[in-house]
Amino acid sequence: MLRRSLLSLAFAPLTQNNIAPLEKLLLTAAAQSRPRAAVLLIRERNFNYLRAFGAAQPDSRFLIASITKPMTAATLLSLGKVDPSQPASRYLPELTGPERAAITIRQLLTHTSGLPDMLPENTALRQRHAPLSEFVRLSFTTPLLFSPGTRYSYSSTGILLAAVIAERLGGQPLPALMQRQLFQPLNMKHSTLGAGSLPLSAFEPIQVEHAPSDLGNSAETRSWDWNSPYWRNLASPWGGAHSTAADIAAFLESFFAARLGPGLAPMIQNQNPAPLTPHGLGWSLGPRLGPGLPPTTFGHGGSTGTLCWADPTRRRVFVLLTSLPANVSNSTVLQPASRLAS
Repeated sequence: MLRRSLLSLAFAPLTQNNIAPLEKLLLTAAAQSRPRAAVLLIRERNFNYLRAFGAAQPDSRFLIASITKPMTAATLLSLGKVDPSQPASRYLPELTGPERAAITIRQLLTHTSGLPDMLPENTALRQRHAPLSEFVRLSFTTPLLFSPGTRYSYSSTGILLAAVIAERLGGQPLPALMQRQLFQPLNMKHSTLGAGSLPLSAFEPIQVEHAPSDLGNSAETRSWDWNSPYWRNLASPWGGAHSTAADIAAFLESFFAARLGPGLAPMIQNQNPAPLTPHGLGWSLGPRLGPGLPPTTFGHGGSTGTLCWADPTRRRVFVLLTSLPANVSNSTVLQPASRLAS
């Protein structure tokens, strides 16, 4: 039965009838509070589906985690002031040494820079509520995992340094710059990098009791976990944005018509040479997002329990935001729902 449902969704235009397996999946999961809150959006040309499950409302704001990464990339590239092939050290003179100085902006945005995902000091920094400037300072000197351009290794630190370039070229802190370059032009009225001026009660809380231990799931980590005022206000360029399903869909759909300008087209095109993992500038591509998705699909997931993608050929957009961390929800909700929608 499930296989038949998958095939019908894959080859037929979306209708309310063939959304039924998705609704059943999420209604069942929400009844068990796994997740406690979720919002699903699916669009395809004239078909538009938006529904909240559990404690959520259709316009609930979620901490979207790494879906922030392509937003940071889009903010930088929309300035029209960089060539991705340029060395990042042109704008970041603090990147010294032969290998660091050779890291390109493209490598920062495609996870091929050699920079680690998280700094070795990440937990200690969060424990003492360090400002983002300390993360930046340590990123300039943290040991590389490999020579730039030789491997693919997911790197939040690379996105952080891309954000510093954007701030230096754009003349504003990234939250204001992202508002100016991305959220306002796309009418993303419910999106912020960090909490902005909103109280924490404006956002869906994450079910941190299910989070990996290094991300905070105990009384000892309560002051710096995903729900803490510290983390919600840090505005990390790699994972600190809040948004709604409709706003994320607007961001995805902007690439169908180059609404932010032709300079952002490389974001949804593979930038990595074989045999490295294909990746756009900020966006993940194709089957890496989930089985059954065409190579031209672009999107991203987030460790807080979020997933989004867009298929330009069919103009199909999928956004699922949940309150259940991805280490649980990826296999139980996010990927099953994505397969049903693909």
